[in-house]
Amino acid sequence: MNVLVVHDNGILGRLLLKQLSHTHLEVVPLLISDLAKLDLSAVEQWVPRTTDIILNAMWLTDPEPAEADPELARAKAFSLPMALAEHAAANDMILMQLSTSYVFDGRKQNAYLSSNPGNPIGQLGIWQWECEQVMRTVLPRHILLRTGWGLQRFIRKVQEAARAGQTLRLSSRHLGQPVTTNDLARVLRALVLQLDCGAEVWGTYQYSGAEEVSQYDLGLILADLPEMEDSGDERAVHVVDELPAWAAVEPENATLGCTKIRNTFGVKQLSWRESLKEELALSGLGVTDGHGLQGLKLN
Repeated sequence: MNVLVVHDNGILGRLLLKQLSHTHLEVVPLLISDLAKLDLSAVEQWVPRTTDIILNAMWLTDPEPAEADPELARAKAFSLPMALAEHAAANDMILMQLSTSYVFDGRKQNAYLSSNPGNPIGQLGIWQWECEQVMRTVLPRHILLRTGWGLQRFIRKVQEAARAGQTLRLSSRHLGQPVTTNDLARVLRALVLQLDCGAEVWGTYQYSGAEEVSQYDLGLILADLPEMEDSGDERAVHVVDELPAWAAVEPENATLGCTKIRNTFGVKQLSWRESLKEELALSGLGVTDGHGLQGLKLN
């Protein structure tokens, strides 16, 4: 199969491309560096005709920029995926699209299932939920993958608070399951390989790291890492259990049920705790070794 990986300058795209480069698949990267300037009506010009699977690896897990710039959030989370979906439908292609737990309002008392309807409370979730709904109508052959929290976001918060010498406010009321970037790349690779084997298992799936944790406890865990500590062996940042202003768009329950992806694809949840040091090493550094694939770039 020929796989087009649509990605930005983030870590996930590069890790995924590196993993896919070691398979038998024909993989072409498509780097979108500035979506605001992209002409979505010209999608047929930048998707190769030989493409079988379009994998949109632009992973949007931070609701704060979406609140600050709703139009850009709409472009990334809705307009681009819809342009890809319509092109895929017209050319008999498969589309794999990422979504997140931000499509939910967090009021459910237990884990959300892939069949649960969305009810987002912020701009990121609104456009991801709109994307999900329209994609189900436009393109039968699709895989929607909802994920838990992106661990990189919380690593950045701890690092930024440490550099600024500020107290980090995180809530113990907000529960979820972090996902490391390498782990998500592993999951996407597994899904693509099974589609390459002819599996016709279209629909919505969910994946998150094993073990629920509160945002406050996650902050404590990250702040306690030796790599985060200052020379005095004390935490580089003081984490307190308080609601930050941005918690207004955080679902209190962001826990996802991942049984469906395990039963369908054999994908098991891995512990995010065991990959903390690896994820921290990626933070702010990107992936230094390339994937060795010839690709396309859209400015």
